[in-house]
Amino acid sequence: MSFGASKLGARISNLCLLSLLLGVLAGCATSSYPPAPAGAAEAEYNYVIGPGDTINIVVWRNPELSMSVPVRPDGKITTPLVEDLPALGKDASTLARDIEKALSKFIREPVVTVIVTSFIGPYSEQIRVLGEAAQPQTLPYQQKMTLLDVMIKVGGVTEFADGNAATILRTAEGNKQYSVRLKDLVKRGDVSANVEMRPGDVLIIPQSWF
Repeated sequence: MSFGASKLGARISNLCLLSLLLGVLAGCATSSYPPAPAGAAEAEYNYVIGPGDTINIVVWRNPELSMSVPVRPDGKITTPLVEDLPALGKDASTLARDIEKALSKFIREPVVTVIVTSFIGPYSEQIRVLGEAAQPQTLPYQQKMTLLDVMIKVGGVTEFADGNAATILRTAEGNKQYSVRLKDLVKRGDVSANVEMRPGDVLIIPQSWF
């Protein structure tokens, strides 16, 4: 065999090896998880109060008892005549009834309205974005929130992101994991890649090999 033929054979062999390696890496990058369902939000969603929320309490005919208070990190609130009342995980109406019950020891037939004015929500319902997002962060869940809404809030993905290998970890389904096509959605504008989020979802965006 001539030197030229030997050199050509070595080059072909190297190309074959490179192709094989690329195929293996592509296979590793391809998610083995099922695609996320397009629809995921519950038909009816009631917002529940979480630490860091701000609530406005209005006590009818008792302006001295009406005020805006924050929900403490332990999930409780303190108002005049009411100390350490649990608010975590309750909707506004339920909390209003609890305040009425607590105030009934001091005033006759209190009528209370609770309005949530700053929304963060309980930790278990927040959306977390990890990895190669432009601004990885935790977001309050909103009804009918979609993957596109999340990406707008975090500023898209970095140049190193492997968007189509991203996954959603769905805590509401026992940490089941789904694949999502972020690159198709964000870079190519393919709205068919948009899916609904659920409370507690964790979006994981891996780094690309290349």
